[in-house]
Amino acid sequence: MSRLFSTRRKLILGAVALAFAAGNVAAKDPKDLVIGTSAGKYADQLKLGIKPILEKQGYKVKIVEFNDYVQPNFALAEGSLDANVFQHIVYLNKFATEHKLALSPLITIPTAAIAIYSRKHKSLNEVKEGSTIAMPNDPTNQARALVLLDQLGWIKLRADVDPLRASERDVATNIKKVKLIALEAAQLPRSLQDTDYSFINGNYAEASGISLAEALVTEKISPSYINLVAIRTADKDKQFAKDIAAAYRSREFLDITNKYFKNYSKTDYQQAMEAAAVKK
Repeated sequence: MSRLFSTRRKLILGAVALAFAAGNVAAKDPKDLVIGTSAGKYADQLKLGIKPILEKQGYKVKIVEFNDYVQPNFALAEGSLDANVFQHIVYLNKFATEHKLALSPLITIPTAAIAIYSRKHKSLNEVKEGSTIAMPNDPTNQARALVLLDQLGWIKLRADVDPLRASERDVATNIKKVKLIALEAAQLPRSLQDTDYSFINGNYAEASGISLAEALVTEKISPSYINLVAIRTADKDKQFAKDIAAAYRSREFLDITNKYFKNYSKTDYQQAMEAAAVKK
């Protein structure tokens, strides 16, 4: 680990620790849970669906919202959080491996796919040479954007590229001669004022008042990019982890999903529950 990154990590963790200490939210009692998430609809899933279910079981649940994809995993590994909800398995595995964090997936959740939005164009057919395309700068979500651009025929990726790890270096041909701009995921909704097209994660789109229905094209989400609940590996068999998973698997949460998150891709267990209900 480089000295620069080590210093950056210490600063991040110090800020997180101070924030949690100020609120005295570190979970001590087994029934006190602190769950981190990204601002927007994943936080709403917790607030509307999961928190009420857990509180009926006697838990006291505090939800902490983050505006980046770095702090939540460090906070979880350091014990300031009991679980976090914001990432998919590709990102979790990469982050945990690179930073030597003992984190594991618990359960998948309803997920909004990444999509292309525009405030300047009503169609993808209006793309031309020099069009500006904003996309996430984190490696896993940027790979998703590049793969979709390849599918649209705007760029051509190297034939041997791993679609889960594609980066700008893997662009073999810029067919449409577009200008790619990498930005923090949370900043992408604002980029619509300046770019021709922007890739925006569903949770950040809705948090900014953008309807998922406004997307010009939406990624066909793969199992690799279904979001999940992450916990410390040592906590996988603890009762609170089992209860969080059960809350997501409940009929009550499925009803919340259908009411408030109807444009989200349902999980396999939710689809199975609905299929079973149809057969009855």
